[in-house]
Amino acid sequence: MNPNDNLQMSALKARAIEDFRSYVSSGKVAFWQQLNMDLVMGRRAGPYFWDLDNEKRLFNLHCNGGVFNLGHRNEEITEALQQGLTELDIGNGHLISKARADLGRLLAEKMPGDLCYTVYGVSGGEAVDLAIKAARAFTGKTKIISARGGYHGHTGLALAAGDEKYRAPFGPQPPGFQQVPFDDVQALAAAMDDDTAAVILEPIPATLGMLVPSKDYLPSVRALCDQKNTLLIIDEVQTGLGRTGKLWAFEYFEIIPDIVVLGKGLSGGLYPITATVLRKPVETVFHPDPHIHVSTFGGAELGCHVAQRVVEISSDPEFLKHVNDLAGRFSEKIEILQKKHQTLTNLRQLGLFMGLKLEDELSGPILSLTGYQNDLFMIPANNDRSVIQFLPPLTMSPDEVDWVVERLDKALASAQAFKDSL
Repeated sequence: MNPNDNLQMSALKARAIEDFRSYVSSGKVAFWQQLNMDLVMGRRAGPYFWDLDNEKRLFNLHCNGGVFNLGHRNEEITEALQQGLTELDIGNGHLISKARADLGRLLAEKMPGDLCYTVYGVSGGEAVDLAIKAARAFTGKTKIISARGGYHGHTGLALAAGDEKYRAPFGPQPPGFQQVPFDDVQALAAAMDDDTAAVILEPIPATLGMLVPSKDYLPSVRALCDQKNTLLIIDEVQTGLGRTGKLWAFEYFEIIPDIVVLGKGLSGGLYPITATVLRKPVETVFHPDPHIHVSTFGGAELGCHVAQRVVEISSDPEFLKHVNDLAGRFSEKIEILQKKHQTLTNLRQLGLFMGLKLEDELSGPILSLTGYQNDLFMIPANNDRSVIQFLPPLTMSPDEVDWVVERLDKALASAQAFKDSL
């Protein structure tokens, strides 16, 4: 790129920042500029994305919570989208659809038990809203229990199931919601009563700091739900589709949920789509009126075509083996970094769903900044800033693991020096 091109790109970036400040979110611009990280996503490919002025390339270790499980602009997914464009569009949610049926059948084949009906949406919050509505309709009960510090979205019922800090600015929320500590069976048992419609949990809550629960936690939750005739909703929006080394994270705990929520990675990073997968009995809530819940853009036929290819790739045994091989490589190398850097206290890990546990909540933002300075994009967990969410693309190579760890080593050293200077 010649100097004139650089000037043009810099001007383009400056205009994008100013327009974003003026017309989209002044707060976000102020936040990133305060950290000296006012990048604007430009070109992107595989595990990398570039600043709009092309002066900086970053390895994506956040992947938007798993949206880019298969990397940016994955060639197979891009090809599926392009092929779909030759004959498909959004479609009509009121009508029978082959594309929706094809994806629904594939999801049913990949789910255990009688988790065989899929309702489509556009966002994770919408998918969670539907799960809660279905649970209440099926059980005739109202109470919903979720984990304190977890996250299920910013819409309606999903927001009501989340933490107070996300709800408080927006006024009164719907009644019937209660939170309990994660990985605490006794607290959950005490909260459950005869009016409990559902318990909704992430297998590993990312926003809480990637806490991997004890092995008997989810089986105990399943047993409690069975005793109380309560549905168990598992939110796999971030953990699903191979991220943990199994297709679904709940497989590690040998349970069958009543409802499973999928999103983020289902899109392939190219076409928004989410899925709420219901056990066969739960689907009966739609029998009296099959149009009682609709989503104009949910399950767009183009999106279904893309998502089908995502599920095919993500469920391939060789793909899952690759994920587990990468996970093992990261585990070995980060263990070495733990011995070298006192600020890094632990690696929370299930497959490539990882969290870097640091010594205090100041360390997370600092490591995000020094990581950025070393070409790594990663951010702290919002409800525990002592943990860096560490979610690399599942398609990266073993050599790229080594490169990332080398950069992380430098970032950790810089973070410690920065803290020592305070």
